[in-house]
Amino acid sequence: MATKIDRREFLKLGLAATATAAVGIGMSNQKLIPLPMAAPEASTKTHGPENPPHKWVMVIDQSKCVGCDLCLAACHAYNDTPPNMSWSRVEEVAPTDEGKRVYRPIPCQHCQDAPCVEVCPVGATYHRYDGLVMMDYDKCIGCRYCMLACPYGVRHFNWEAFTGPNPDVPAAGHPEIERRPRGVVEKCSFCVQRIDRGLATGLKPGIDPDATPACVVACTYGARLFGDLNDPDSPVSVALRNAPDAYRLREELGTDTRVYYIPAKSAEENAL
Repeated sequence: MATKIDRREFLKLGLAATATAAVGIGMSNQKLIPLPMAAPEASTKTHGPENPPHKWVMVIDQSKCVGCDLCLAACHAYNDTPPNMSWSRVEEVAPTDEGKRVYRPIPCQHCQDAPCVEVCPVGATYHRYDGLVMMDYDKCIGCRYCMLACPYGVRHFNWEAFTGPNPDVPAAGHPEIERRPRGVVEKCSFCVQRIDRGLATGLKPGIDPDATPACVVACTYGARLFGDLNDPDSPVSVALRNAPDAYRLREELGTDTRVYYIPAKSAEENAL
């Protein structure tokens, strides 16, 4: 019988030891507005990590994911990541009973009880006002404690300064995405600049492509949904109400993640 371990036990154990086109979908021709990411102190008396104004959530339907990696290419293009780095990955998992191949994309899970935030000695990784887990690259000292603490393997150390052109980035560029320096840990941000720019211009993340994470926009199969779980009419709220079997990764750790998965079903189950 498998032994369950809680998050603190995991920390103790762990610390001891295509693209341009895809991201172009939904990108406007207008010049992007360079908006800074909200600082940790952006919480107000009415809203903060415990009571966020928005609860951004991603839902991934494994019945629809075909493992094409367009989501990874879109992330690479929009966030201008180094050629040898991907902020998320797509894993092939056990097939359905009928032998259909099943995939599981794994971006940053944006844990609300985040081990990475707990172990960072300089506060470089933190929860911003809406609960998203962010990086302050000016503070990061490259100790990589957060990488050891992360149960999902979605943090990546930047071993070299990326100075060359990125063929995946559209010619117009994305002025609000600065390249990270050598010696810091990088991670998925749910394309927070797109979210913030959208909110500032009256767009709705998860509905309007320009305000939605690039990976979600790029998925031509509709395997990814994004939105505000505080809004009962958002795509993610509707999807989760209709999927009682949705799950989150490693729930036994109590990390309270913001990424939900709808498991792949057999043809017989889909027919019900």
